Amino acid sequence: MAVVGSQSRRTEMNWATICCSAFSCLQLYWARLVIRKWLNVSSFDSDYSADTDDDRLSLSGSQDFDPRSSGATKDDDDTDGCPKLRRRNSETFRVQYIDTQAVRICAGTWNVGGRVPPADLDIDGWLDTLEPADIYVLGLQEIVPLNAGNIFGIEDAQPASEWENIIRDALDRVRPRKPKILCHSDPPSPSMFKPYKEVSHNVHDIVSEESLTNIEVLDSTNDNASPSMQINSDSQRDERFSYNERVGLSWPEPPLKLLNQYVLERRGGAFKSLNLRKPAYVRIVSKQMVGVFLTVWVRRSLRKHISNLSVSTVGVGIMGYIGNKGSVSVSMSIYQTPFCFLCSHLSSGEKDTDHQKRNDDVREIHRRTLFHPHSSSASVLPRSIRDHERVIWLGDLNYRINLSYEKTHELIARKEWQRLLENDQLSNEMRKGNVFEGWSEGVLCFPPTYKYEIDSENYIGDDPESGKRRPAWCDRVIWKGKGMKLLSHRRNEIKLSDHRPVTATFLAEVEVLSPWKLQRALALTYAEIQSQ
Repeated sequence: MAVVGSQSRRTEMNWATICCSAFSCLQLYWARLVIRKWLNVSSFDSDYSADTDDDRLSLSGSQDFDPRSSGATKDDDDTDGCPKLRRRNSETFRVQYIDTQAVRICAGTWNVGGRVPPADLDIDGWLDTLEPADIYVLGLQEIVPLNAGNIFGIEDAQPASEWENIIRDALDRVRPRKPKILCHSDPPSPSMFKPYKEVSHNVHDIVSEESLTNIEVLDSTNDNASPSMQINSDSQRDERFSYNERVGLSWPEPPLKLLNQYVLERRGGAFKSLNLRKPAYVRIVSKQMVGVFLTVWVRRSLRKHISNLSVSTVGVGIMGYIGNKGSVSVSMSIYQTPFCFLCSHLSSGEKDTDHQKRNDDVREIHRRTLFHPHSSSASVLPRSIRDHERVIWLGDLNYRINLSYEKTHELIARKEWQRLLENDQLSNEMRKGNVFEGWSEGVLCFPPTYKYEIDSENYIGDDPESGKRRPAWCDRVIWKGKGMKLLSHRRNEIKLSDHRPVTATFLAEVEVLSPWKLQRALALTYAEIQSQ
């Protein structure tokens, strides 16, 4: 008994030692995470999340996220074998093998005030889904409440996930414009699902049509089912889509025999309802720093042309380093052209000297933003914001209007936007060229976007703590670089927070390597060498 008791006490002591060690490790791990957050130190260069590279159909409508995946085609996986960003600076040489192409970019910013979005929140107007873009760059500020727990504690990623679901649902409803074949002489061959005037040239486009989004094949025992959707056996299905009907002008329903490749499941004599359409857009990067959140989505067909992804975060908040204020930046190459997208939340305040703090924030962001710090090819990749050929900067920049409360409201009531712009701090900074030299912005022909009462069209009036809050255009989208044309600049009237979201849509020119031009240039060079 004494031996057993001794062994029992020894076991208890071992367990106590193990528990104490585990607790110490957890304390150390937590402390390291907090210190890294305070000092804004990333654990590794690709510290962001993205959709996986798995291009299989998502039957459940959701996708797994891999924080280690860039969501972009790696250099060693390129199918086209095109070099990335290895271009001559000489226009004489570049014109020999470079074509240009236009991509549509929708950039949106919104300070959501720490509010969790309802599941049915409609953001179609903010994303302008009626005119689908090729790339969506969306920045949110105060994605979590800026309290001590969120500022100094572990990152709360749940709100970001909910916002991503809202964005994904909105983009999944987008129907991209598809090329059509129009024949003005003889009609083309009949389409399987369309009249003869609109024929898609791509089988995958046909499968992705709206009519294929949800295919429900009902069991024959359902008396209320539509006869056209009741298929009870293989023989009946073959008879329904017989040769005689296939040569008609259009088919009444999509042939299920062409969909065997899409893993149709059959249970108990009835097919399970499946979502067979691949998402039109994929998320290539999402990054959160406290309340600042930046996410980029691209057309699925464009994904393979995105490369050299890198993320940089800069905190300029408390003590000059905490991330309650600062920026999240993304560097990427679209085809052969380097782009930089920034989402920022700058210092607030209406005092006369507060705009200088915001200017200092901008200078610090420029100084400390660094891309590709560990890349072996960093010498040919842009490392700073200014190294990029196209830059879009969005966010709650917090610049105010240098007018009294009464005068500001008087001009808003009369919609005298130009008079307000003459006293707008950011507009004056861009004119002076202090910190935003060479930057551009669309015309502000809408009311100031801050500060509103929640779920209301009224601006905040008298506040017992901060006094009268003057309305201002705090939420901005500005850009720098050649080859960018602004198509639209607007605000949206979603009343979720005390800010109104802003969207700017661009047509950006990108350089695309032309294999045909390159082959021709090489052939001419080879011919010149042979003739010597």
